[in-house]
Amino acid sequence: MEMSREKLCASKADGSSDSAYHCSACHGDEEWGSTSRGRAKSRSLSASPALGSTKEFRRTRSLHGPCPVTTFGPKACMLQNPKTIMHIQDPASQRLTWNKPPKSVLVIKKIRDASLLQPFKELCMYLTEENNMIVYVEKKVLEDPAIANDENFGPVKKKFCTFREDYDDISNQIDFIICLGGDGTLLYASSLFQGSVPPVMAFHLGSLGFLTPFNFENFQSQVTQVIEGNAALVLRSRLKVKVVKEHREKTTVQNGIEENGVVSANLEKEVCKQIMQYQVLNEVVVDRGPSSYLSNVDVFLDGHLITTVQGDG
Repeated sequence: MEMSREKLCASKADGSSDSAYHCSACHGDEEWGSTSRGRAKSRSLSASPALGSTKEFRRTRSLHGPCPVTTFGPKACMLQNPKTIMHIQDPASQRLTWNKPPKSVLVIKKIRDASLLQPFKELCMYLTEENNMIVYVEKKVLEDPAIANDENFGPVKKKFCTFREDYDDISNQIDFIICLGGDGTLLYASSLFQGSVPPVMAFHLGSLGFLTPFNFENFQSQVTQVIEGNAALVLRSRLKVKVVKEHREKTTVQNGIEENGVVSANLEKEVCKQIMQYQVLNEVVVDRGPSSYLSNVDVFLDGHLITTVQGDG
């Protein structure tokens, strides 16, 4: 099993704004301060101008920290702060912006929770009727009798786009995500996107709320701020997990002679590998499944062997 790190974006509404921010993903090259395209001229950190000289030194590229264009889903990205030193962004200043106005939203609702029916209906009506958004909902959510038999909710339900987990790929169709429930809804939303994850708004309507910072009482104003790109960002790390399973199969031998006519001195076993890859938030659990034998697990991190575990659980 091999693991490495990726990033997941979670957004939290914030009424403040800063005109000094600029999005390099939206406008091509970087623009800092009053300069035009390209990197801004500034004095070198390691040298000063000679005496009597008024010429400014351009900061060398080797002194710049990494400045990646961070995107989340098809339209969301992070505003770059020109005030940061060496282009290393302060986590407290990370802001959401949009390459294009968001049009589609995925609403994740905790299944079999009657207390979430009314918030779910209010949110979906607000998104479709007042914001003209395209709402994606899991097909099994709409199978709830309280939703299926609600005649007043019928016109709103007809506007939904539905999908089925493990069958339909919606990774390039969702601009941002809204979760209703506890931390489990956010973890589930992350699992649906094995590549870039759109911004996630997680409303605290469940038993736990470590990852769900939003309260539902004033959801209208908070959703509007996110749609308008006026929200702070919190980045969370994800694990990229690669599970390699080895299956040993016996070669076919009859009377000591293999199928190709070669005499076999011993019964060698062929090794077949099955590779599965996932991106997960929080943790990964490896289970032996229906096998009744001991399992040997070699754990690698970034290509380096960490430990070997043997167990039957």
